[in-house]
Amino acid sequence: MIQDMILSDIGLIIVFATLIAHVAKIIRQPMIPAYVIAGVLIGPVGMGLITNHEAIRNLSELGIAFLLFIVGLELDLRRLRDVGIAASTTAVINGMVIFGLGAFIAYNIGFTNKEAIYIGLALSFSSTMVVIKILSDKKELETLHGRIILGVLLMQDVMAIIALSILNTLNDLSSVTIATSVVLGIGLFSIAVVMSKYVIPTVFKLISKSHELMFLTALSIFFVFSYMSFEAGLSYPIGAFIAGMALATFPYNLEIVGKVRSLRDFFSIIFFVSLGMEIWISDMATIIVPAILFLILVVVLKPLLIIFMTSLGGYGRRVSFLTGISLLQISEFSLIIAMQGLYEGHISNEVFSIIAFIAMISITVTSYTIKYDKQLYNLISERLLVFERFSNIDKALHHTIDEPKDTHTVICGCHRMGYSIAKTLEKAGREFIIVDFNPERVKVLLKEGLPCIYGDIGDIDVLEKLHLKKADLIISTVADEEDNMLLISESKFKNRDTPVIVTADNIRQALELYDYGADYVIVPRMLSGVVVSDIVEGYLKDMHRLEKLKEKHIEELLKVEHEETLSRYEFSFVTSVEEKIHAQHEQQKKKRRG
Repeated sequence: MIQDMILSDIGLIIVFATLIAHVAKIIRQPMIPAYVIAGVLIGPVGMGLITNHEAIRNLSELGIAFLLFIVGLELDLRRLRDVGIAASTTAVINGMVIFGLGAFIAYNIGFTNKEAIYIGLALSFSSTMVVIKILSDKKELETLHGRIILGVLLMQDVMAIIALSILNTLNDLSSVTIATSVVLGIGLFSIAVVMSKYVIPTVFKLISKSHELMFLTALSIFFVFSYMSFEAGLSYPIGAFIAGMALATFPYNLEIVGKVRSLRDFFSIIFFVSLGMEIWISDMATIIVPAILFLILVVVLKPLLIIFMTSLGGYGRRVSFLTGISLLQISEFSLIIAMQGLYEGHISNEVFSIIAFIAMISITVTSYTIKYDKQLYNLISERLLVFERFSNIDKALHHTIDEPKDTHTVICGCHRMGYSIAKTLEKAGREFIIVDFNPERVKVLLKEGLPCIYGDIGDIDVLEKLHLKKADLIISTVADEEDNMLLISESKFKNRDTPVIVTADNIRQALELYDYGADYVIVPRMLSGVVVSDIVEGYLKDMHRLEKLKEKHIEELLKVEHEETLSRYEFSFVTSVEEKIHAQHEQQKKKRRG
């Protein structure tokens, strides 16, 4: 009978989570708040459909453990090194300041010491799951601000794990208990390091041909470390995280992640729904004021602090703003910390409900701030100049390039593709100017003796420094549509005969840039840096070749778009769409010629 009740409860959780998730998908909202809302609906506050709360709590704890196991598997500490000290410093100082302010406010408005600590910790972390998903969908993970955000989130994840291990000692908080907890954690981590170096490689080498054995072995390591962690006085999730890190260094880790992810997703859904079931508000008036105060701290003060810290790291106002505006939420780790505090009796249902409420609102707000980040930046870019006063930019980056006596080529963005183009121009003896908004990259280029300035092509003042009027060719390897449109507009205004080559992420964007006036659009998946260098070299020999190449490229783009659309829709519908695309394109061509 009890087993039937548990199965019934799990079934209700999955069904309601699915229904609310479909609604969230339709209105383009993140999934985590949807699962929490599903929990509220079927929990005690809502319809009271769940009967076996203890069993669901145990399953949700397993969900937390699987979640941290995957985090450990995917944690690549080398990424912290790639973004340098700036991301790590931003994460640490921002975390400490927000924790301190959150705990201070909580204590002074009537919460207990323990509750203030939990609130401060919950407010200090940002959501890796939500932010990475949205940035990945926007194809911005490899941008400069995307890499900084990733570094901040990775550092915060490490800090959250440390916080979780220390919170286990909160009932008997002293320097001795904290030291004991740290020693036990280091001991468990040391065992993981030894096993990952001497035991696990041999085992996985023997079973590498059996996917089933690899999966079972990974799960066994997960449960062994989780149990060892529990016996050491820590928690199951801490052991799960260490188990993930022990497996993260092997080439099989991605395969393990692929096989375990479905288990993680299943139990994580149960966790987030059960979190909503724990929300209990006896008097809404008692939590609304503190909830609003803490929400302001998260969505206003936290991003401002991150913008300030990123500016101090030497990055411009645009990169700093895009970084800050992406991290104005609390984390899934915040919810895990709050759930642990509730189970341990450290915090009340009201405090837990406040944290859950802040999570739902801030994560929802984030989905819009990241979606419209460029528009928000354009609205307040002038007011962000105040942060540049604190910007610790290297003096070497403040230089400008004198106006060339003759014509020159402008290269916007000089990473892989841009660097290849710059070397081609250098070899041909052509004069050129490079602009890049990554200060570390600019320093490297200047050391090589390449003419380079630090700046963002989305900033009209930076474009003025490029002497566009004298440019005979402008190339942008930055795949940002709005920035490229501004570049096209300014370039054609200065000299309508100057050819402008820009970069697009996809075919539709490429066609829009052609309509906007681009002379050629690079689509990276269809064109490599080597080919672009050949195009530049060909243009230098034959000025009329670019126009022919442009017409041919538009035909190829329309053909590929037709084939991709054909694989998704009925032929009759595709034909009508294709006719509209051709008609619109021909109309735009006539307008430009007129």
